[in-house]
Amino acid sequence: MNICIFPGTFNPIHNAHIKMAEFVLENFGFDKIIFIPAYLPPHKEIDKNLAQHRYNMVDIAISDNKNFEISNIEYKSEGKSYSLITVKKIIEQYNIKGRLSFIIGTDAFVKLDSWYKPEELKKLVHFIVFPRKWEGNDEIYDEFRENGWDFELVNCEFMDISSTEIREFNKQDIDKKVEEYIEKYDLYKS
Repeated sequence: MNICIFPGTFNPIHNAHIKMAEFVLENFGFDKIIFIPAYLPPHKEIDKNLAQHRYNMVDIAISDNKNFEISNIEYKSEGKSYSLITVKKIIEQYNIKGRLSFIIGTDAFVKLDSWYKPEELKKLVHFIVFPRKWEGNDEIYDEFRENGWDFELVNCEFMDISSTEIREFNKQDIDKKVEEYIEKYDLYKS
């Protein structure tokens, strides 16, 4: 099976996440996109009490697409969610030969060198990078290539929104069922 992973905080998952996964599924020939919500992301301050809610919201948001799957691999460890550890477990679980494909936005991609054991990670992963309008330039990407990162930039128009914007202003960019879940559990109230 040809799979691609989509790890993230998903705080909350929104329509741009879904559109990114759909684009990759349709244009890269994968059989399945596996969403992997981070239990405790090492690079972000996040309310640990929202962990199960974030997982549940991803599960709700992807439930209508038979080619989307959710993994609780990072939830089972209940510790910091290091991509290298997750990638190794997925490679073993699915018997992946070669590099594992990994959907990522440029906001996270440009910080890869600060991730846990980046030299090991770069040997195992092919990144599918979604640039935001305001991030990155050719020099940064050239530098990442020269440093051995395997990636390709996706050239598509998608909603350039962030989970922070969703939480603070705009609930119209999330799935109706996810919005209902947020309201039911009174999440993201300031």
